Amino acid sequence: MTEDLIFDPDCRRCPRLAVFLDQTGNKYPDYHARPVPPFGDENGRLLIVGLAPGMHGANATGRPFTGDYAGILLYQTLYDFGFSSGPVSESVNDGLTLHDCRITNAVKCLPPANKPVLDEIKACNSFLLAELSTLPEDAVIVALGKIAHDAVLRASAVRLSAYPFEHGRVHVLPGSCRLIDSYHCSRYNTQTKRLTPAMFRQVFKKAARLLDQPRQCR
Repeated sequence: MTEDLIFDPDCRRCPRLAVFLDQTGNKYPDYHARPVPPFGDENGRLLIVGLAPGMHGANATGRPFTGDYAGILLYQTLYDFGFSSGPVSESVNDGLTLHDCRITNAVKCLPPANKPVLDEIKACNSFLLAELSTLPEDAVIVALGKIAHDAVLRASAVRLSAYPFEHGRVHVLPGSCRLIDSYHCSRYNTQTKRLTPAMFRQVFKKAARLLDQPRQCR
């Protein structure tokens, strides 16, 4: 895997995010407070794309969806479907491993109020493009939320309007892999029941089924 292309631990492309990370690191000196790298099996056929690190989650721990509410449902579901060695992700040193799966974010740095602006999403898209190019030919991508969905489409060089976001929908992208949409597993979505554990399980049931039905992506 070309780590220099899919991730830059010293990235300062986005001035607003760079300043915010500096401020956050000063306020919380024990936090990771840097760009957060992808996590999991480098040869995995399932790629999960989230939005961005959370302030007291991945921004603190240095691992996607680790240390905050959003990761609770995700890692439990990955474990239930055999993609994770355990149901809980606590820290980068907890020994957890992912099997045939890895997790990344559309934006690698913590954004203020958890809301990256469009220019920041686009600035980070080349990393996602490089990561998609490393996927095996029978890969499946799960996009958690519309921002992640749109980021995958941009990296795949297709029109966003041609592939509308819809929870549970499967898209076949020209010259790329299968893409499944899901609502983000955020506290707001799960507590308001916009996304239930059963709905989330159905997404990964589809992903597992598609992985058993290889399709040439390129």
